[in-house]
Amino acid sequence: MNYGFIGAGNMASAIIKGMTLGTKSFDGKSIFACALHKSTTDKLSEECGINSCGSASEVIANSDVLILAVKPAVLADVIAPIKNEILRKKPLVISIAAGKTLEYLKELLGNELLIVRVMPNINAKVGCSTSGFCTTENVFSEQKELVKALFETIGSITEIPEKLFGIHGVLGGAAPAFAYLYIDALARAAVKAGMPKKQALELTAQTVLGSAKMVLESGEHPWALIDQVCSPGGTTIEGICTLEANQFEATIHKAFDAVYEKDKRL
Repeated sequence: MNYGFIGAGNMASAIIKGMTLGTKSFDGKSIFACALHKSTTDKLSEECGINSCGSASEVIANSDVLILAVKPAVLADVIAPIKNEILRKKPLVISIAAGKTLEYLKELLGNELLIVRVMPNINAKVGCSTSGFCTTENVFSEQKELVKALFETIGSITEIPEKLFGIHGVLGGAAPAFAYLYIDALARAAVKAGMPKKQALELTAQTVLGSAKMVLESGEHPWALIDQVCSPGGTTIEGICTLEANQFEATIHKAFDAVYEKDKRL
């Protein structure tokens, strides 16, 4: 099984590195990639042992699975001159172009192809992406398992109905930025109190990481865990009450809604 990448930007590079260097699940010789500048894929070839191709046609000719990893704004322009080659080869097509629906992809590529839409996130760079995927009706369990194996090299992946992709866009796409903002704000508060910034960032990030793991592995509701931390008359409950008094949860809801509504307008 050979895998082709049209486009080799940050996300495609993260996936390729996850496949070959992170989990070592895939042989670099089975991966073919092209980019606007061949120097980009030449570098990946040196790092990961992949095949650096001079054209999309070369990638298509060698691929059983084709990953479309170009920017959404140029996807149609990139596909137009190579559409017939894709239709002749009939690979499993995986698109990671944000906002491009299955219906759009079918109109672009035709109804006969097996098409998968995947939304990874920036945490793919450290093997912790929270990816979601949906497929056209002609994609069966065997192909879905292949998609899961591919994207599990950069984190977790879950099948999500396309009608919920906008919600996943907030949770999987925008929420990492929310988390970074929270981490930075808490660390800056620690700096104000006298702790060096580097140490404050490390402690805050580790605390958030451990708290997320606690939610995932304990099976307990977040509020049950909050209750465990908040001793009666203690210090933590003061902070929780201050956050609530300043509409912390309501602000999170507003941020979620703002991203969700903007996504629907795109």
